[in-house]
Amino acid sequence: MYTFENWFYKSEEKLYSKNMKNSLNNHIKTSYRTLPGMITNILREAILSGELGGGVQLKQEELATKFSVSMSVLREALKSLEAEGLVSFYPNRGAVVSQLSAKEAQEIFDIRLFLELGALELAVPNLAEADLAAAGKILKQADEEGHSGRWGELNWQFHETLYQPANRPKLLTLIHNMNNNVERYMRLYLSTMNYQMKSQEEHHALLDACSQKDIMGAKQILRKHMADASANLIEYLS
Repeated sequence: MYTFENWFYKSEEKLYSKNMKNSLNNHIKTSYRTLPGMITNILREAILSGELGGGVQLKQEELATKFSVSMSVLREALKSLEAEGLVSFYPNRGAVVSQLSAKEAQEIFDIRLFLELGALELAVPNLAEADLAAAGKILKQADEEGHSGRWGELNWQFHETLYQPANRPKLLTLIHNMNNNVERYMRLYLSTMNYQMKSQEEHHALLDACSQKDIMGAKQILRKHMADASANLIEYLS
């Protein structure tokens, strides 16, 4: 885990390469409102990758200077991260990367289970061949992926592809935000636990059940899948 200063020095070349500068300038010229989103994405990835760990204070003036934006633009980006549960604001400390306890992780998984079972039940009857093919393609990529960060992204894409036919965009947003809360910790333990192989087996079983329109079977597999993930993460955090 980097300190705030270490992260910024190590990421400065990447953030302020010629392409990034051109991108920032283009965004300023074309749509000022897209800047907070760009900054949100950069900081979110730094948090999810573990480069900015829980408890790290985000120095707003330095961030605004580095990104060449106003404090109001930066605060909008940080508020978006707060809404996702990745950043917290404290008196006299400002913005701090949120920390997750084992108890909080358990609550998040309890909420996710309720939401995702509902999304899956709504989605399965609407799954088209194109949806199943897309999910299968993502699953094949995940089978061959050795990088924990990239595997985590594919994991979310697979579940998202299965849930989208539920046609409940607000529900999907809630699930995505909950996933982001635990993904940064899951990335850390994926490299130390034999979890990916077992998870992929469950993914294949879930896709098979969805292909057969077996709602009850799919929900049973998803329930076990999430229980395993929850138990592993809580053990890691404890």
